[in-house]
Amino acid sequence: MKHCVFIIAVFLLGFTAVGQDCQLTISGKIQDFHNGEPIVNATIYNKNTETYTTSDLEGNFVIENLCKGSYQITISHISCETKVIEIDLQKDYRNTIYLEHHVEELDAVHVEGSTITKQTVTGQETLVKKDIIDNNSAANLGDIVKHVTGVNSINTGNEIVKPVINGLHSSRVLIMNNGVRLENQEWGIEHAPNIDVNVANSISVIKGSSALAYGSDAIGGAIILEPKSVAVKDTLFGKTIAGFQTNGRGFNINSSLAKNYASGWFLNGNLGYKQNGDLKAPDYYLNNTGSKSYSGSFQSGYKSFEKGFEVYANYIDSEIGILSASHIGNTADLVAAINSPVPLISEPFSNSIESPKQDVSHLLAKASGYMRFKSFGKVSFQYDYQSNHRYEYDKRVGADRDKPAVDLKLQTHSVKGDVQVDKLGNYLINFGVSGRYQDNFANADTGVRRLIPDYTKYDLGLYGIIKSNFSDKLTGDLGFRYDLNHIDAYKYYRESRWIERGYDEDFSDIVIEDIGTQILTNPVFTYHNFAISTGLMFELNDNNTFKLNYSLSSRPPNPSELFSEGLHHSAARIELGDLRLGKETSNRVGLSYLFDNDTFSLTLDSYFNRINDFIFIKPIGTEDTNRGAFPVWEYTKTDANLIGLDTNLDYYLNKAFSFNVKASYIYGQNLDEDLPLIDMPSFRLNSSVFYSNDNWNGFNASLNYVFVAEQSRYPDYNFEAFIASTGTYELVDISTPPPAYNLFNFQADMTFDVFKKSKLTVLARIDNIFNTSYREYLNRLRYFADDTGRNITVQLQLNY
Repeated sequence: MKHCVFIIAVFLLGFTAVGQDCQLTISGKIQDFHNGEPIVNATIYNKNTETYTTSDLEGNFVIENLCKGSYQITISHISCETKVIEIDLQKDYRNTIYLEHHVEELDAVHVEGSTITKQTVTGQETLVKKDIIDNNSAANLGDIVKHVTGVNSINTGNEIVKPVINGLHSSRVLIMNNGVRLENQEWGIEHAPNIDVNVANSISVIKGSSALAYGSDAIGGAIILEPKSVAVKDTLFGKTIAGFQTNGRGFNINSSLAKNYASGWFLNGNLGYKQNGDLKAPDYYLNNTGSKSYSGSFQSGYKSFEKGFEVYANYIDSEIGILSASHIGNTADLVAAINSPVPLISEPFSNSIESPKQDVSHLLAKASGYMRFKSFGKVSFQYDYQSNHRYEYDKRVGADRDKPAVDLKLQTHSVKGDVQVDKLGNYLINFGVSGRYQDNFANADTGVRRLIPDYTKYDLGLYGIIKSNFSDKLTGDLGFRYDLNHIDAYKYYRESRWIERGYDEDFSDIVIEDIGTQILTNPVFTYHNFAISTGLMFELNDNNTFKLNYSLSSRPPNPSELFSEGLHHSAARIELGDLRLGKETSNRVGLSYLFDNDTFSLTLDSYFNRINDFIFIKPIGTEDTNRGAFPVWEYTKTDANLIGLDTNLDYYLNKAFSFNVKASYIYGQNLDEDLPLIDMPSFRLNSSVFYSNDNWNGFNASLNYVFVAEQSRYPDYNFEAFIASTGTYELVDISTPPPAYNLFNFQADMTFDVFKKSKLTVLARIDNIFNTSYREYLNRLRYFADDTGRNITVQLQLNY
């Protein structure tokens, strides 16, 4: 009986199979998404039947003899993104299937298994990889980018650090955070970028004004922070970094978590906190140099090849102490500080942060989206908002003790539309428009004359860029940009200063009201800025590459350069802007040579930058106030030449040992006065030896040597000042650079497998191993104290 039942079941199944329609087909045409051309020899894989076919010369394909049901078809091509489609087959199916051909590989570089988009083709660009960012999780942006040759920093102590690219900084260096141009009152040396570097997966440093899509005023260069790209698959991963530093008794912690879905939705966040107490020079504590900072970011959205959107928010709040000994009462204090081998204030360690100090918060919010159109390209739109609130506290007494001396709030609204046309084969065309509105509010309730006035500012930008592979060996790009900048300010001038500066004759038409000792004015300026960037990259062979780039760019004066008028408390000096200053114009030529083989690589970046009407600040003497005499620094202009060479060399002795040498030199000349330019970096040499052993839990170790030469080319802006307490004139030596110095640093790390899918990296680093006393020429507080001594860092990084 059982055998009969089995035979009948087999018969019925066979009858059903014979009766089922298995004559259906899946067919289609494979085309390039960008230009609609057929893709030949694309592979079409039927997962259900485990069979393959390929597309013909017209891009057509057919899969025959299929039954009704669900099928998963995978279409792939060697130079295209693989595409997977699900088909519920009830009748013959035919469709045109579009694959993304990799036109964007013009800009792509591959770093340790991930792809990072380069911002330029022929520009002098260097990528700072994620491992360097992670290993320096407690550092600030200015210190991180110093890993790039030709990049230095100009400091106000050790916590306020601004990047310097080929001798240029502040408003001349544009900083982008996840596609948003950072607007955070970056005018002065003592205004550091408000960014937590842990939000970045990579940092691109571009020398010169090649990144025209972001602005025409980046005469020095651009720093582009990019987050980790979103993977369109189901993933959940995170990372926590905790570090401890002996110098300052500091600690930091940062955690990030990301969730991606195969449907294209994603969500991630980042939280961080760091703090330290008084830092220590080799022989004494640097009182009131503690800092605290907390930050957070959130990102969510949807991503597919055809369309996507993103919302992003980032917030950082920092409280930064400024060296107590740098708070001078007058010129006599400055002379005493310069002549003293130790700070005039030297006390035991403390975690407290007192005046003078800065308290700065920065909020960034962004919404963006994109859509791709077949046989055309990609259209993107972005809106972002930033709010930067800066308090600067002076040492004050009485009812004003806790009142800030500076209270500035800068709000920025920006929009941007961008079109990328990629249907033209080896040509990639990019054009767009951007607009920006700013409102700066200077609170008058501080009881101190406002250094920067209230103002509104409007910006409009238009740009176009074309990139091309002319041949397998020759690549080029050409870009242009126009920016309209309009600033409308309201500022009170003291009548005596107004007359002294000659404004009563040159700017009588901007006076709104004369109230005796004060004059209310309404300065309004409009600037038209043009920029061009073009270049070629020629690959002579697999090992040798040459790059040539020319850029023309211009930068309007910033609010500090135009309107400063009064005592800048955090700088302990009187600063004077000049309403007569016009825009700077830069003509920069960069020539690079790159050599690379299995054991040796060399990069030589040379440049010549002629800047007409270069704006800088210099000391011109002293001025008496009710608090005593203070140095006076005035913004002025000159024509300038900046000529330099940056070198990077890597040598891989074997799998275990490698070497790196970086060197940079810049020659800056003030052509009008026939003097060296002020605040130019001196010659720097940075060399490292590395050892790696994968068999020792991924052990890595490096010994680093840094040599910084004494700056022999500097302008002599020293002056004599009358010291009332002694009744004599004293030389105020604010120009002479400090001596050369040598530093040694060591770092080692190992990685261990922990839990099921987690790795723990343990890192130890010693900076300034021999506790060397030195002073850095580009540190504004070098007059008052040495730089920091030895610091030992222990860091734990858990990837999960």
